[in-house]
Amino acid sequence: MNKKSKILTLAGFDPSGGAGVLADVKTFEQHRCVSMSVITANTIQTEDVFESVNWIDKDLISNQLNFLMKRYSFDFVKIGLIQDLELLNELLDEIKSINHKTRAIWDPILSASSGFDFHKDLKLLHSVLEKVYLITPNWNEIKTLSNSENALKGAKDLSRFTKVLLKGGHNEDKLGKDYLFENDEVTSFNPRKIAKSIYPKHGSGCVFSSAIASNLNNGYPLQKSILRSKRYIEHFLASDKGLLGRHKI
Repeated sequence: MNKKSKILTLAGFDPSGGAGVLADVKTFEQHRCVSMSVITANTIQTEDVFESVNWIDKDLISNQLNFLMKRYSFDFVKIGLIQDLELLNELLDEIKSINHKTRAIWDPILSASSGFDFHKDLKLLHSVLEKVYLITPNWNEIKTLSNSENALKGAKDLSRFTKVLLKGGHNEDKLGKDYLFENDEVTSFNPRKIAKSIYPKHGSGCVFSSAIASNLNNGYPLQKSILRSKRYIEHFLASDKGLLGRHKI
């Protein structure tokens, strides 16, 4: 595997370090990837309280993205918090125009745990999905994105446009069981039986999707990347009883 491969994240800055760009970079580095980043927002928050979000100027985001991509080659770009789907759609077009081989993994952050909602206008959703390699929504996010109360059905519907990894952290029937929808096929990934040592973590969705991007960047196929990332996130969830986890492979 390439131990020095470069990877890029577009994400918000969380000063607590639990989520967003700091969580992405920590995860990338643990997977021996060279990390680069473009900050899309500054947030005022801790691991348990979200106060507000301050969006970075769209031109600044675009200029940073272009400057990095014209200097470095990225096989994968991980995308987290973005102001709206219009901007995301534009950034995906820019990425493809510079390097059509670059694949984007979007972790759709639709709300903060405090109830602060982000993407409310989903008119461009299908256009966005057609431009990304993989999305990694959780149980609640897929219901919003697909406008379906049945998460599995919603994930299947959206898989017409891109690969969908439905994360099982909010799966009430089978907690921690994830589902990959790809090419009309469904593959499930079961958690290891260490439930007593698992604790909720701020930013766990960011970490999981960044681990998948890292493993893909290191040359592993998609299903193997998901499985390796699942083991990684389980260690992260078990690393501390509090909401802030520690990163270690």
